[in-house]
Amino acid sequence: MKPTVTGLILTFNGQRLLRECLKSLDFCDEILVVDSLSTDQTRELAEQAGARVLTRKWEGPGPQFQFALGQIATDWVVSLDQDEYLTDELRDNIRRALAEAPADLAGWYVPRRSFYFDRFLKHSGWYPDHLLRVFRAGRMKVTVTGAHYHFNPQGPTAKLSGDIVHYPYANFREHMAKMNSYAQQAADEMRAKGRKGGVARAVAHAKIRFLKLYVLKLGFLDGRAGFINACAGAYYAFQKYIRVEEKGDWGPKP
Repeated sequence: MKPTVTGLILTFNGQRLLRECLKSLDFCDEILVVDSLSTDQTRELAEQAGARVLTRKWEGPGPQFQFALGQIATDWVVSLDQDEYLTDELRDNIRRALAEAPADLAGWYVPRRSFYFDRFLKHSGWYPDHLLRVFRAGRMKVTVTGAHYHFNPQGPTAKLSGDIVHYPYANFREHMAKMNSYAQQAADEMRAKGRKGGVARAVAHAKIRFLKLYVLKLGFLDGRAGFINACAGAYYAFQKYIRVEEKGDWGPKP
């Protein structure tokens, strides 16, 4: 029998690239969108594309994926973020792979190509960025670290060629806003685990982060985008270790 597949997207105010995302999944038997109370045209665009749209308050990626996967009845899942879409090459390779999948295979890792500032980064630790995004519905677990989620296969995996195309930020302002949120979450987790922060640690980790991204990960080959990304990464590390030591309100005390 032909294997069945669901395209899965979790959304919140994702209209910027949602049309491209949905179109790249139109080979699926069903597209499921689980929306977190968007205030833009996200749900309308998804419904117009023929997706099944469910609404659920956001409680973090773990609970949201657990809910979403519980709504899926197909053999396979292709999961995309709302700011991603499949290239034609990857679409074709997924369809061929599903038709020939070994019975014990849990899923496939696929490369993701991300745009930053003025180009798609080819280095800087951003590419090929293999991610498990095609998997059997019952052979995968979700783990969460800070603001990020990971799919963990329960069985053998393979790799597919062709890219997921990713536009993570609309502009530099949005990147800084997300970085601010991620740094606070990371600092809160570090503080809860009893880890130390402070200026010396913040400076040391910022330097290490910059050298890792710009030198070890060959970010200098990504031109000015690679330099900007390395500086942003250093700033994230600096913020994280400073915030662990932050005492809270900076205003005058009564």
